Amino acid sequence: MKVFENVDGWREYRRSLTGSVGFVPTMGALHDGHAALLERSVQENDHTVLSIYLNPTQFNSEADLDNYPSTLERDLKLSCGIGVSAVLTPGYQEVYADGFRYQIHESSFSRELCGAHRDGHFTGVLTVVLKLLNIVRPDRAYFGEKDYQQYLLIRDMCEAFFMDVDIVPCPTVRENDGLALSSRNALLDCAGRARAVRINQLIRSPLPDSAVQEALQQDGFDVDYVVRREGRRFVAASLRCGAHEVRLIDNVAVEPMASLV
Repeated sequence: MKVFENVDGWREYRRSLTGSVGFVPTMGALHDGHAALLERSVQENDHTVLSIYLNPTQFNSEADLDNYPSTLERDLKLSCGIGVSAVLTPGYQEVYADGFRYQIHESSFSRELCGAHRDGHFTGVLTVVLKLLNIVRPDRAYFGEKDYQQYLLIRDMCEAFFMDVDIVPCPTVRENDGLALSSRNALLDCAGRARAVRINQLIRSPLPDSAVQEALQQDGFDVDYVVRREGRRFVAASLRCGAHEVRLIDNVAVEPMASLV
């Protein structure tokens, strides 16, 4: 497995590759959900590329950025064991040599759900993903359905800009009790972890959205939204765990999926 810290080195290596390339972009702190994406890419492609880049432009809170877990050495060991061909670990100046002058803005869906509560979040997400896709030039890129709004926005961005890449959604990987795997789960204390499972339990229940939100608030969550859209029920809620405010999201299908367009 080759590790590239700069874009030029990667591009030179990319020109030598033949066959299909799969890509999994991440911010690091890899868990079994990321591993599932990588394993699928390894199965479906001749080469699999992982990027580990903690993207500051998608954080609307300095504290959230500072608290995001970092486990680079463990991440590299995990990806090597899965069969990843190359890992990109660029720095800010590599990714944003323009100083974030050029940005991708989506004018509708990005302002709903998480976008309504995290100003500028999806501008940062879409901009960095477009950059990474142009750098890696994969045939397929893999995204988890836990971040379903993100998946839809990236899929539609690639269609809008005629990008020659398949955006592949992959099912959410969960703990045995139903909690969706997330790098942020590492910030939960024991009490927070015990309460976090209530999110999935409640959004799978027959309760109406308003009752689910009320139940979460009674369990100590600060709830951003509980919403049904496009055949799914979405939730975002935060827990105070010691010095950390841990924001958790999840979604489940509640009826046949409808098209966003």
